[in-house]
Amino acid sequence: MYSDTRTTVNNSFVQIKGRKASTKIKATKPLSFLLIGTDTGALGRKEKLGNSDTMMVVTINPKKKRTTIVSIPRDTMAQIQDGNKNDIQKINSSFLAGGSDCTVKTVEKLLGIKLDYYVTVNMGGLAKIVDAVGGVDVKVPFSWSDPSHDGGTFKKGKTHLNGTRALQFARMRYQDPDGDNGRQRRQQEVIMAIVKSILSTKSLMNYESVLKSLKGNLEMNLTFDDLVAIADSYRSSAKDVRRLQIKETGAWIGQASYQIPSTKELQRISDIIRGEMGEAKKPLNNENVRQNNLNPNFDWGSGNNPTFNIYDYNNNVVQ
Repeated sequence: MYSDTRTTVNNSFVQIKGRKASTKIKATKPLSFLLIGTDTGALGRKEKLGNSDTMMVVTINPKKKRTTIVSIPRDTMAQIQDGNKNDIQKINSSFLAGGSDCTVKTVEKLLGIKLDYYVTVNMGGLAKIVDAVGGVDVKVPFSWSDPSHDGGTFKKGKTHLNGTRALQFARMRYQDPDGDNGRQRRQQEVIMAIVKSILSTKSLMNYESVLKSLKGNLEMNLTFDDLVAIADSYRSSAKDVRRLQIKETGAWIGQASYQIPSTKELQRISDIIRGEMGEAKKPLNNENVRQNNLNPNFDWGSGNNPTFNIYDYNNNVVQ
């Protein structure tokens, strides 16, 4: 079991370009992760490389014995870190632009943080993972039926889901009165349910199926030894989990609908993450801040999809 697990995990290892292996785990210091869920192969999709469907910044603080999860809406306006400083798009396009590496660096720039690790899971493989752990238990917040988007049919209340149903539960957003915010909460619930199932004795006995579900669906810059050390030294931090979301305002940029985070909100999230990492607060100075300053009349929090202009470095409107 030990040998099979080590081989599977180490075959999933891909380091971030230009980065060296972190030594924080050995020192039992606070850790930061980016969880990335890609939409390649999910619910019938066949693309080899698509957009990211889910992004969550996770911090684990062993001194405070606390884990914090911050969801980033997929339609968040961001400067994509692909070498083109004028490339401002929805943040979920960062994965299409340059895979996990570009996504990590784009999130770091947006929030003014440094991420130690990332874990990328193919959302099509998520169903296999859920089936491998025997399904997950969730609480459906309201009843819905969304067959046109393969969002399934669900009844309000506690339920046990297999892989396909868990993927539908995690991805539906068109029938949610809270839009992408509601979907983020359901995604967080599925993640926590998977973790709970994986740590159970039942999953330990079924480890071969769990490992098989990961093959070809997982990429991360964590080795098997890293994961063993985290399980050994950071386990108590999983008892207190805080789940947060970035609050944003809907807007039109050209012909596309975006979610725009205010500078104040980005700073709030940055301060929280840096605080969990034991780092001092640092004023944000990125492209989002510059664009926000150039849109002084934008109606923050209105939710009426007002127009938001994108400016070039000569302060001319380009979108």
